[in-house]
Amino acid sequence: MQHYSILDLSPIPEGGSAADAFATSAALAQAAEAAGYHRYWLAEHHNMPGIASAATPLVIAHVAAATRHIRVGAGGMMLPNHAPLVVAEQFGTLATLYPGRIDLGLGRAPGTDMATARALRRHMAPEDSFPQDVVELISYLGTPDPAATVRAIPGTGTHVPVWILGSSLYGAQLAAYLGLPYAFASHFAPDYLADAIRTYRATFRPSEWLETPYFMMAMGAFGAETDEEAQYLRSSQLLAFARLRTGRPGPLPRPRYDLSEVPPAVMQQVRHALSVSATGSPETLRRQFAQVIAQYRPDEVILAGAIHDPSARIRSHQICAQVLAEYVAPQAQAS
Repeated sequence: MQHYSILDLSPIPEGGSAADAFATSAALAQAAEAAGYHRYWLAEHHNMPGIASAATPLVIAHVAAATRHIRVGAGGMMLPNHAPLVVAEQFGTLATLYPGRIDLGLGRAPGTDMATARALRRHMAPEDSFPQDVVELISYLGTPDPAATVRAIPGTGTHVPVWILGSSLYGAQLAAYLGLPYAFASHFAPDYLADAIRTYRATFRPSEWLETPYFMMAMGAFGAETDEEAQYLRSSQLLAFARLRTGRPGPLPRPRYDLSEVPPAVMQQVRHALSVSATGSPETLRRQFAQVIAQYRPDEVILAGAIHDPSARIRSHQICAQVLAEYVAPQAQAS
């Protein structure tokens, strides 16, 4: 494995505000930089009362300004919501402000409900133009073409690294065809993980951007001094996901030991969806990370762990970093 990273949705805590979420994201990014994390990604979601990262490029700028060298990017931008030129201009601007530090992960889903998707796009195109939009966007960020009628300014010539994100085989196939790095959302959609990895690696075509496949998998991660404390901290995410599944989204709940508000059938679904996860003390995390890394052989893992208390969240990621550093190749640690 080469790197370990963090995926953040800037969760709005129960009893807190979006301003609190942004402050926590900046503080966590600073701690992540000190702990050796490679990149810090933020995700686009809309109309979600518990997620503050809707205007993803702005939050990326906020985090990049608070840090010095950690890569910062989108995990991801939901491309169907945006014109490729606009995204190229936004990330070209970020890359100009923070050179060598910006990533652009692209997703095919709207990242919200259909009513909000209509409000974002104003119209719903019947055809799937995602592959063409990805290629168009990459062209705006590539080597300047003097003959081009339309250019992204800033953007052209910045060569912002573009990733394909996915939770099914579609993204794996597209990333392999285009020769791009691929990130799989196994932290909430584990069912196609193994098939997606095989498909991506088996069908990858070298490109001007990438000579060999590069696969990153997302997973939940909750570290603490004891297993019991880690499970307690994770209860916030279990509750949040259960409430989302039952049509009651809200701020990130405070942790609790009693989860009886969630019907057993719903909790079974939630635990399955969030099953690609490492939760516990350093010793427990070491066993769980080792199993995942041995089974899937990711080039990189990106950790998603929504914890209500900011200090406990920082401590969790510090513990996870100490464990994951054992699995990173020495040459990667030096890069």
